Amino acid sequence: GVRDVLFLYEENRCSMTYMYEYPEYLKIKLPKKTARRYPVYELYLYGEGNYAEENKNLLLTGIPVLFLPGNAGSYKQVRSLGSIALRKAEDVDFKYHFNFFSVNFNEELVALYGGSLQRQTKFVHECIKVILKLYRDREFAPSSVAIVGHSMGGLVARALLTLKNFKPELINLLITQATPHVAPVMPLDRYLTDFYTAVNNHWILKAQDLRNLTTLSVAGGFRDYQVRSGLAFLPRLSQHDSALSVVSSAVPRAWASTDHLSIVWCKELILATIRAFFDLIDENTRQITEDPKKKMSVLNHHFVRHPAKMFEENPEAFTELTGAFIWITVKASKWTYSVYNDSDGKYFTFPLASHRKSYSHVYCENSMLDTSSWIYGCMNTNSSMCLEATDLSWRAELLPTTKIVMLKLQDYPALSHIVIQVPPAAGNKYTLGCEFFKEDSRTVQLPVTHLFSFGLSSSKILLNSTGLLYNVQLQHFNQIYQAFKIYVESHCQSLKERKPSVYRLHIPWSHEDSIIIAKVPSLTEISAKLHIAQPQNDSSVPELNIYSSPDCQYEVILKTSLLQVLGQIVRFHAGAFPVYIVSNILLTYGGQLSTLRSTGQCSDFSLELVRTAKPYKVEPLISIVVFLQGFNWFREIWESLSLPEVDAALLTSQDAWFPLVSLILFLFGTGIAYWSGVFFSTSLRLFSSLWLTLIRPAVLQKDKLITPRRLCGVISLALVSWTTCGAFAVLIIYLQYFMDSYKPVHVFVTSVFHFQDSGHSKETSQNSSIHTVKSQSSMDSVPEATQSLSNRTTIAEAVNSLKMHITILNLFSWIVLLNLPSLIYWLKNLRYNVRLDPDPCRSTAIIIISILEILMNSSTSEVKSSKLLKIAAKVPLPLSVAMLAFGRMHLYRVPHFITLSLLLHVLCCIV
Repeated sequence: GVRDVLFLYEENRCSMTYMYEYPEYLKIKLPKKTARRYPVYELYLYGEGNYAEENKNLLLTGIPVLFLPGNAGSYKQVRSLGSIALRKAEDVDFKYHFNFFSVNFNEELVALYGGSLQRQTKFVHECIKVILKLYRDREFAPSSVAIVGHSMGGLVARALLTLKNFKPELINLLITQATPHVAPVMPLDRYLTDFYTAVNNHWILKAQDLRNLTTLSVAGGFRDYQVRSGLAFLPRLSQHDSALSVVSSAVPRAWASTDHLSIVWCKELILATIRAFFDLIDENTRQITEDPKKKMSVLNHHFVRHPAKMFEENPEAFTELTGAFIWITVKASKWTYSVYNDSDGKYFTFPLASHRKSYSHVYCENSMLDTSSWIYGCMNTNSSMCLEATDLSWRAELLPTTKIVMLKLQDYPALSHIVIQVPPAAGNKYTLGCEFFKEDSRTVQLPVTHLFSFGLSSSKILLNSTGLLYNVQLQHFNQIYQAFKIYVESHCQSLKERKPSVYRLHIPWSHEDSIIIAKVPSLTEISAKLHIAQPQNDSSVPELNIYSSPDCQYEVILKTSLLQVLGQIVRFHAGAFPVYIVSNILLTYGGQLSTLRSTGQCSDFSLELVRTAKPYKVEPLISIVVFLQGFNWFREIWESLSLPEVDAALLTSQDAWFPLVSLILFLFGTGIAYWSGVFFSTSLRLFSSLWLTLIRPAVLQKDKLITPRRLCGVISLALVSWTTCGAFAVLIIYLQYFMDSYKPVHVFVTSVFHFQDSGHSKETSQNSSIHTVKSQSSMDSVPEATQSLSNRTTIAEAVNSLKMHITILNLFSWIVLLNLPSLIYWLKNLRYNVRLDPDPCRSTAIIIISILEILMNSSTSEVKSSKLLKIAAKVPLPLSVAMLAFGRMHLYRVPHFITLSLLLHVLCCIV
C-alpha cells in the first residue's frame, strides 16, 4: 500500500517553465514597526531584465498579485507565474500587465508546527497594506490584490478573513495550489488544529460576506502524496457559490497530475492560471473585475470546461454565415470527413427533422484544435442555405486530440439544421465526424467488482457497435476505499492509420476527471479510484467515456486492485499510523506489568505483544461509543462531561467502511510495534556489547530513586525547557535515558562475572584445604549458597529491568518523534529567537523530565512490591482505547496518554 502511494503513479507530464531573462527579486522596504515586529519575514517584487530595472524606483502601474509560499517554501517560487505573465504582457504590448509580489516566510515548517501560522497571517495583512500604498495616486490604482497561495500559503490567505481588523474587500481573487483546506496532513500540535478550526468555522459562518471573494483550489492528483487531493477541496456551502475546486488532471490543456512541488512550476497549469488572470481584467478599471459572475465564468472556462474558443463575457447569440462557401446537405445519421489542402470552404448541413423521431442526441468532433467557431445551429433556412445561426461552438469541449459537441435534440426544438463549417485548409490535415444516436444505445452499465474479490473475479463488457462515443457507467463505484484496474482493448477492422482514442474517467460529483490517450488498436490499463466519496444526496454514477475510432470495437474489463485498495487506506489514514502503533505498545506494556505482578517476571516484549495486543480489546468499545452518540440523551451526557468529539465518529460518518479499515490499521500497527521492539532490543544489546568490550564492568551500587544529583538534573532540564524549547529538553533526557538503559546490562554482566569468580574461588579453596576440618567446611557452605542465590536473583532482576526499559524506551521514542517538528522549527529559527513561543511541548516536557529521571534508576524489584501495581497494569487498556478514540485526528494528544501511563509507573516505584 505504501509502495502504491509513493511510487505507482503516472509519469510526470508537466513541462518545465523557463525564464528568458535573469530573474531578480527586489526587496520592498517595510515600515519600521512591521520590520521590528516580524524580523524574520520579508516582501519581494519579482522582475526580469528591463522590466526589473524599470521597477527599481517602485513606480508601479500594473495589477498586484501576491504569492504566498507554503511549508518550507521559498519566495523565489513566484518566478514561474511572474515570468509567464511578463511574456503574456509583452504579447499585448503591455496594455495590461501584472506585478508579482512574494513573501519570504523564512521557509518555516508550518505544516508540522502551527505556532507561527497566526504570525504569518498578520504579516501578510501588513504586506497587502504596503503593496496597495505603492500604487497610491496612480491612474487606475488598485483597491485590492489577488493572492496565489501554495500549500499552507493558501490556508494563510484564507485565514486573513479571520483577523478582526481585516477588510474582505482587500482580496478580489484567491487561487490555492495543493492547499490542505479541510484538515492538517499531520495534526502534530494544538495550534495547528485550532487554526484550522477557526478558519473553516469562519468561512462557514460568514459565507454570505464572502460572496465577492472568488476562490479557486487546484489539487495535484495522485502524484501528490504529501497532500491528498481530498483535503484540497474547499468545504461545500450551499450559499457560497464563488468557490471552485479542481484536480490538475481534470484541468483543460493540462490534463496532468502534479506532485506537491511541480504544481508551482507546471507550465500547463501556470499557462491556464495566467490566461485566466488576463481574461479577468476589467477594461474600464484596468484591474481584476469585481463581478463575481464573470470571475466564476472565467475560472470555469480555463479550469473546468474549455470550449476551444477565446473567452468572451457576452458572446453574440446569433451570427450570419457568409463567405463563398459550398453548401452540402448530409442526410446520413453517421458522417466523417477528412480535410487535406482543401482550397474551397464548405458548409455541411444536417437537417434535424428527419432525425428527431429516431434519435435523441447528436455528437460531433473536430480534430482541428484552433479557437475559431466551427459548428452552428440553424433556425432560419432558405432552401439549402442558412441565413442566421446560433454559434454552438460554445457548447463544445476541448480534449487532448479533439474538440467535441454533444447535444440533446430535445433541448433545441427551434433548430432546423446543424451546420459544420470547414474553412479552406492550406497544408492542414484534420478530420471531422458527426453521428446521431439514441442515448440508450451508447450507454452501457458495468457493475464494479466487490471490494473483497481481491482481483480474482472481473466484470466484462463488449461494445459491438462502431460509433464515435461510448459511455460506460460504473455501477456502485462511490467509496474512497474502492480501487480498480480497467483494461480497454480495441480491435479494428483494418490496419490503416487512425487518430488515437481518448478515455476519460468522469466523476460527476467533483472535478477530478482523468484522461488517457491510447493508440488504436491497443490494450490500455486505467486506474480507477476516488479522491472524494460520493455525497449522500448525490445519485449520479461515474462514467468511463470512450471517444473512439469509427470502425473499431472495444472490450472493457474491470478488476479490483488489492494493492491500490491498500494504497487508498494508506493515502487516507497514514497520518493516524502513530496512534495505532503506540496503542499496541501500550497494551503490551500493560501486559508486561500484569505478568510482573502475577509471576514476578517481566515477559519479553515480542511475546507479550502477541498475547495482549488484540483489536477486540479496543475497537468494539469505540464502536459502541460511536453508536451511542447517535442518541441525543447520550450526546447530552457526553457534552456535559466536557469530553471532546470522538474522532472515529467523524471518520465513520465520512465512510461506512471505516470500522473495518480501522481493524486493518490496528493490525498494521501491531506489525510496526513488533519490529520496533526488535529494533530497540537489538540496538541495546549491540551498543552494550560494544561498551562492555571496551570497559571492564565494576560492581555498581544501586542509587536511590531521588538523589540531589538527579534533582539538580530535573531542575536544569526544566529551565532548558522553559527558556528554550520543550522538545529540546525532551530529546536530552531521551538520550540520557538511552545511555542509562545499559545499566541493567551492566548489572547483569557484573553479576555473571562475580558469579563465575565466586565459583572459581570455591573450587580453588576446596583443592587447597584437603587437610581442613570437615565441620569447618560445612559451616562455610551456607554463606556460599546464599551468595550464589543472591547472584541469580540479581541476574533475574537485571533481565526483568532490561525488558521493562526496552518497552519504556519504545514508548518514549514516540513522544520524541511526535515533538520533533517543533524542535526542528526551533533550531531553524534559533538565530532569531532563543525561546520557542508558543511551545506545544513546554508544560508536558517538565513532567516527562521528572518521570524519566526517576525511571532511569528504577528496577522491577520496586515495582513488584508496589500497592499500585494492580492499577498501573490495568490503566494502559483504557488509555489505549482513549488514544484511538481521541487521537486519530489529533496526534498531539498521544504523548499525554503515554505520559500518564509512565507517571503511574513512577508512583509504583515510590509507593
